[in-house]
Amino acid sequence: MQLGESFNMAVTAIMTNKLRSALTLLGIIIGVMTIIAMQSLISGLRNSVRDQVNVLGANVFQVQKFPTIVRGNWEKYRNRKDITREEAAAVKRLVTAAEKVGVEVWERGVEIRFEDQKTLPTIMVAGVTPEFLENNGYTIADGRFLTEQDIDFSSRTAVVGVEIVDTLFPFEDPLGKDIKIQGERFQIIGIFGQMGSILGQTRDNQVVVPISRFEKVFGQYRSINITVRAKSAALYDICMDQTIGVMRAIRKVHPGAENDFEIRTNDQMMDFFDNLTKYVRIVAIAIASISLLVAGVGIMNIMLVSVTERTREIGIRKSIGAKRGDILWQFLIEAVVLSEIGGVIGIIIGVGIGKFVEAVTPVPADVPIWTVFVGLIFCSTVGLIFGVYPASKAARMNPIVALRHE
Repeated sequence: MQLGESFNMAVTAIMTNKLRSALTLLGIIIGVMTIIAMQSLISGLRNSVRDQVNVLGANVFQVQKFPTIVRGNWEKYRNRKDITREEAAAVKRLVTAAEKVGVEVWERGVEIRFEDQKTLPTIMVAGVTPEFLENNGYTIADGRFLTEQDIDFSSRTAVVGVEIVDTLFPFEDPLGKDIKIQGERFQIIGIFGQMGSILGQTRDNQVVVPISRFEKVFGQYRSINITVRAKSAALYDICMDQTIGVMRAIRKVHPGAENDFEIRTNDQMMDFFDNLTKYVRIVAIAIASISLLVAGVGIMNIMLVSVTERTREIGIRKSIGAKRGDILWQFLIEAVVLSEIGGVIGIIIGVGIGKFVEAVTPVPADVPIWTVFVGLIFCSTVGLIFGVYPASKAARMNPIVALRHE
């Protein structure tokens, strides 16, 4: 029997028993729908997170006292020595693979004032060097950024984010205006381009001032962050190794002991996200597997019923020359087609759920093509595995006995 003929007969048999086939398909639909919907949401969220956490520029890493995500004993990290500007100067001098080495230090929860207007006490103020702009991937929408002269002369200059501009200067140009930080006046010389947020935390409510002036306002006895930009992607790992070596030597870390500082890269947040969503994927796969198992049992059951109902048909076909293999393939193809129909419906519903969630929430959806193929392969596998026994039972029937069946 030709494959096309077997396929047509399978479709005809399925369409003849629409309700029974539809009920059997529910397990397949739920299983594939779960895989597609969950994977599309996770994939879309991952792409969004990747774009957001790339806060460092290309080929840039950061040296800091605390890890980005603290696991375990907080006291261990709090008791580390602060990272100092002298250490940053040594990195800048000794790391030959580095193109730019910048310094930054942060104060959170600051209130900014302009005349009788003020922000909420949620602003982040940073004391930085000129390398901050490029090393952190910021842009200037208007005005200019800080220069070495601003650092050398400890000038009262500031570059502000767009949220601060919207709050304090809704109807006027902020350039050249004086704002107050901790009671001290700073002149706005630049405005950052809009940066968006990172995992819900905005990057547009920041004020950047020269680090030399920052230390006079907020104090200098605190740990700084060092941003290091490698000369090229090829030198990135070498630059990181050189930086670690310089930092260990300056901080007198004993050979074999772990670093008493952290290296932060853009990849770390992605690794954290992947570890977090790993368990979501496991749950989704478990739900889908149970659904497919139930669906497989349902397919086997409906195929056994179908074989019983069509016993006389099998006998007639065998009596006019149909071989055992023809009967076997007919019922196997019917089981696979039944599974694939459920798979296609499940894919359509899964994609629809992802797009619906994307439309009504900030969570994006992105359906990887490979999940579609995996879903269809799973369906085919379920159809083959659970269709083998009914198909082989039909193929082994004695034509004489089958013809006598009422």
